[in-house]
Amino acid sequence: MTQTTYTAPLVVLDVADGVLVAHRPDVQRVDVPGDVVDLATAAEWSLAYGLGAARLSKYGEDTGPLLVLTESAAEALSLPARLDDRKRLRVPEDHPAVTALTEAGWTLSRAGLGAWSMLFKERTEVHVAVVPWGCFADHLRWGGIEDVAADPGALAYTLGLYAERVISPTGSTAACSLNLMTAVRPPTRVQFDRGTGRMQRVPVEGSLSAPIDPAPPEALDEHPIAADRTRDQTKDPAHVLAEEALAWYREPTEAEAAAPYVVGLDVNTAFLAAANRLTVGLGKAQYTDGPRFDKKIPGAWLVDLSGSVLRTKDLRTKEWRELPVHFPSPFTPDGRTPAGPAWYATPTLAYAVELGIDVKPIAAWLRPESGGYLDLWHNRLRAAYMDTLADLGVTDDMDEEAFLTAMATLKERDPDAVALLSAIKQTAKGGIGKMRERPQGKRAGRHAPWAALKRPTWRPDIRAAVISAARVGAHRKMTKTWNETGLVPLAVLSDCVIYPSAYPTARAVVPRKADGTPLPGGFRLGPNPGYCKEEGVRDMTWYREMVAKKANPARFIKEGRDAVREGE
Repeated sequence: MTQTTYTAPLVVLDVADGVLVAHRPDVQRVDVPGDVVDLATAAEWSLAYGLGAARLSKYGEDTGPLLVLTESAAEALSLPARLDDRKRLRVPEDHPAVTALTEAGWTLSRAGLGAWSMLFKERTEVHVAVVPWGCFADHLRWGGIEDVAADPGALAYTLGLYAERVISPTGSTAACSLNLMTAVRPPTRVQFDRGTGRMQRVPVEGSLSAPIDPAPPEALDEHPIAADRTRDQTKDPAHVLAEEALAWYREPTEAEAAAPYVVGLDVNTAFLAAANRLTVGLGKAQYTDGPRFDKKIPGAWLVDLSGSVLRTKDLRTKEWRELPVHFPSPFTPDGRTPAGPAWYATPTLAYAVELGIDVKPIAAWLRPESGGYLDLWHNRLRAAYMDTLADLGVTDDMDEEAFLTAMATLKERDPDAVALLSAIKQTAKGGIGKMRERPQGKRAGRHAPWAALKRPTWRPDIRAAVISAARVGAHRKMTKTWNETGLVPLAVLSDCVIYPSAYPTARAVVPRKADGTPLPGGFRLGPNPGYCKEEGVRDMTWYREMVAKKANPARFIKEGRDAVREGE
């Protein structure tokens, strides 16, 4: 395919010495022509200057220019320094800046002119982000990028790296994640139709090409398909698929309480790692009664696991061993034993088979048309994550002690690279979450459709499969760890697992073979996605105090902060 060469994907516009200047990702600064006096002329200049980013796949499309405006640049382009409409966070449609755009032949997306905007003219588009309007605010999950924005040159460099390694920014990190999915696997391509003699769009094999309805158990309560769901059914796993991350903790046993420390292990980019080589459904779900379980077919299965005993094979004798009674269940988000029939995603039941459970589905909604839709998305984000860690001096060839030391001092290094790393992690996490985006704003009624349903990437079944794979993947590591060391987890919160320890280091609780090398399939220290790092170390007294307060210690073990609230 022929690639267009662009000057840069984006620039940060700022005013220096009374003149509008553009900061490029290559740390060069260029003067903007004097006839650039408003957003319309700035958009025209961005196209003439050659801003934009090349497509990421054969059938994809190039991304238009991105103009990032500082407060002084916004004022120089006759835009308000702050948004008066704090509810909608939009410039009023009758504002002179919007009128000027219309008169110049530009149109805005339906979202209007806000922190992130899209301008359209004929077959071109220009993206605009306005820093003082909150384009990098906390709720958009850009990590520390808002702090980087204090220096326009550093902001241009950091966003340029994000554009180079991930995708050109066009909104929240979650929105960028979905854009990346469709950029590496476009939904359609153009093909000549001999019958009509015209070019037409056809689906791209392996992509999500059109919006489809969820299966009934996959539908949110607000979805039209769930209109007849009763209040009791909304909380009943026998009616609703509830594949969520594990959140569980317990009191330590007397022997465990004698340990002086508790150590938290955090699985790196757990959802991203779970998406690797994960087979997900591509087409519509098909209902069937009493199917035979097949781990190769993605879908939702109704199975009764309430009487199941958790077992695993001894690593040496290969004989079955029952897991301790205070082990969390891998089949429920709260770690409790299932109380009856429930809907499960395929990875959860595949793991049940590994644990020696006879899985007998009652019914299923299956998607025979399947594939590794997230593989290319995973590969690009994984590379971005590892490259940015390498910029911070963390590489996959480090020994464990050097790795732990490097991670402990990570935030003392380049703050711009740390912000970029956080943005990349949020991109991976946010994209999976946005595949089941809930209604935003007003709708015609409780069960009326909402805008997100029009996206091919609104796929709660794929989100469920990724979370299922991440949860059972962590449980598999817990089981391997117990099998080798006898350690049972004290608390779990999504990708963080806490163990009692005689020593204040993660090295004391990761399982090893007799020669000291990492145990295959267990927790392993290192920077790679799916490996783990030390989340925190506290004393056992602290752990017991947290449990007494009915607070999950895994939420707070990282420097005493709420890891979930802070987006970890």
